[in-house]
Amino acid sequence: MPEDVKTIDDLIKKVLAYNHDADIELLRKAYIFSSEAHIEQTRIEGSPYIEHPLAVAAILADMKMDTTTLTAAILHDTVEDSSATVKDIKTLFGNDVAFLVNALTKLSKMEFMTKEEAQAENFRKMLLAMAEDVRVILIKFADRLHNMKTLEHLPEPKRKRIAAETLDIYAAIANRLGIGWLKTEFEDLSFRFLLPELYGEITRKIAKRKEEQEVYLREVVEEVQKKLKEENIPGKVSSRVKHSYGIYQKMQKQQITFEQVHDVLGIRIITDTKANCYAIMGIIHSLWTPVPGRFKDYIGVAKSNMYQSLHTTVIGPKGERVEFQIRTEEMNRVAEDGIASHWRYKEKGAFNEKDSRYISWLRELIQSQKEFSDAKDFLEEVKGAVVPDVVYVFTPKGDIKDLPVGSTPVDLAYSIHTQIGHRCVGAKVGGKIVPLRYQLKNGDTVEIITSPTHGPSRDWLKFVVTQRAKSRIKQWIKAAERTQSVELGIRLLETELKKHNMSNAMMKSDEILNVAKALGVASLEELFVSVGFGKISPHQVVNKLLPEKPVEEIVHKHAKPPAEQKGISIKGIDNILYHTAKCCFPVPGDNLVGFITRGKGVTIHNKKCHNLERLAIDDARLVEVEWKQEGETTYPARLLVEAVDKPGILANLSALISSVNVNIRHLEAGSTPDQKAHIGFILEVKDKKQLAALIQKIASVDGILRVKR
Repeated sequence: MPEDVKTIDDLIKKVLAYNHDADIELLRKAYIFSSEAHIEQTRIEGSPYIEHPLAVAAILADMKMDTTTLTAAILHDTVEDSSATVKDIKTLFGNDVAFLVNALTKLSKMEFMTKEEAQAENFRKMLLAMAEDVRVILIKFADRLHNMKTLEHLPEPKRKRIAAETLDIYAAIANRLGIGWLKTEFEDLSFRFLLPELYGEITRKIAKRKEEQEVYLREVVEEVQKKLKEENIPGKVSSRVKHSYGIYQKMQKQQITFEQVHDVLGIRIITDTKANCYAIMGIIHSLWTPVPGRFKDYIGVAKSNMYQSLHTTVIGPKGERVEFQIRTEEMNRVAEDGIASHWRYKEKGAFNEKDSRYISWLRELIQSQKEFSDAKDFLEEVKGAVVPDVVYVFTPKGDIKDLPVGSTPVDLAYSIHTQIGHRCVGAKVGGKIVPLRYQLKNGDTVEIITSPTHGPSRDWLKFVVTQRAKSRIKQWIKAAERTQSVELGIRLLETELKKHNMSNAMMKSDEILNVAKALGVASLEELFVSVGFGKISPHQVVNKLLPEKPVEEIVHKHAKPPAEQKGISIKGIDNILYHTAKCCFPVPGDNLVGFITRGKGVTIHNKKCHNLERLAIDDARLVEVEWKQEGETTYPARLLVEAVDKPGILANLSALISSVNVNIRHLEAGSTPDQKAHIGFILEVKDKKQLAALIQKIASVDGILRVKR
């Protein structure tokens, strides 16, 4: 809890210091309600639970937020953790407070949800509400910040999970909303719990150099102030040392040690006008030598989070690198507080045009979130949309687009419109044709070339970097493959029906719909897709459509199976029950041997079967077996396929197998963490020659790693 806020009276005192018109009675009423709701609860470290919502409200008071926000902060856990309802909140505290509390209340975890799915759904709910009222995320920021400051009381696995989430999502969103101080706090706190040893080492080294650096920075500040006074330019000059996570990032990015990180010292100059910002830049460059490539003009071209400032790094006294940030008072306010700077004292959640620019990226996400049935996919898209490192490029019309570092023309095309992405066939940068995998650079003017007959390529997934581009490409491929699978499923079923002299009219009958339901499929289209993808074999479907045979026929068929049935002759034995072994599935052309199994007749094995070594211990039970030439009889054969796990692999294999008139009796498929698919087929083949030809065809398919019987 902030040191200066221990009670509701402390909070009220803090609020009145910046907002004399605050509704103090509403805050007291909320505090009493929350205290009663949490009366029997304590925090994990043993403190009364009410201290947490009070601390969250205090953080928001430091941000000078309105009383509606503070009231919702005090109440934010009441619905989730007690018998209080959103209706109760609405009745007692009004619609706006109820909206904010509801947005921050986690959804009840449904039975079918994993922990990760529930977490993603809750996050989606919060972002949807944030698009209507940004105060939702500001309260959540304060909630997360206080929780991070007390994280040491949780078990280590939970600490690391929460810290990783804070770094990946909350720090990134704070940055995207321009709240610089909060981003820094989230990063340092996350760093502390994710890599405690490295965090401790860096903070100790920072502390060790602190006194020496402070003396150095004082000298630089005095030199700047003296020069500004001579030039009669107003300016407040302050100094800082780069924070621990910032130093760690530089060490990682440049693969250097702490001692090799030179530009950790920073000076900030706040002046009155844009013109003076540039004038001060000239003064700094006249005092010390600028480092080439380190000048950034974010006043001329603001960042997507509205950040504006001039940045330059110089070789200062004693050869030390010093970074300067120069901006106006208004720019500094926006740089530190971002969108929160526009919400001080406001009591309504409506966005004005300036506010909306902060969350234009979120509005785009909200539009696209309807396309994501999986909340986890949507969460990944959010992570992709809030990455901090960006490049700025221009369209031919002069519009500025910001994209993650490493983005390509395809990423840009999808950022403009999904259909422009789908139809992209090329790009020009500075009037010259570039490859689609070209990585865009700051200042590039990019023209996207499209074709109405073109569609995305799976290869694009190898080089695009934005989650938007990845998700749109995958959706297009999935839709295209679904269409292909429907067509393939229909063809496979028609072929199977023909084998049994059944009409294609059966494809539209009630019987096949009943079969679909019996196989756990909701509709005919889903049945065709499942057959096309190879999840259900056409044999399974048609077999259920065939009329049931009389019991007498079945009994007669299996009572005394002849020894020469299905083209097999067992030397010296007549009228004995036999079956082919499921460990090796022999087919005509294989060398055979029989093994007499007590009570089960003879089991027919391929002579190369690995199980024969064990069975051969009892030679007396081995019998000679040979194939007899027969007509169009088919035999079960097993194939095991290992492939690169990618969409459509089952559909492609099913189509290939069908094209050589081989029926799939059964299949099983699974995947491994290393992105490999393992597919087992039971096929109906005529002989070894047909099976060998099929193995050769399958082995030649792109992405197939291994095929074996």
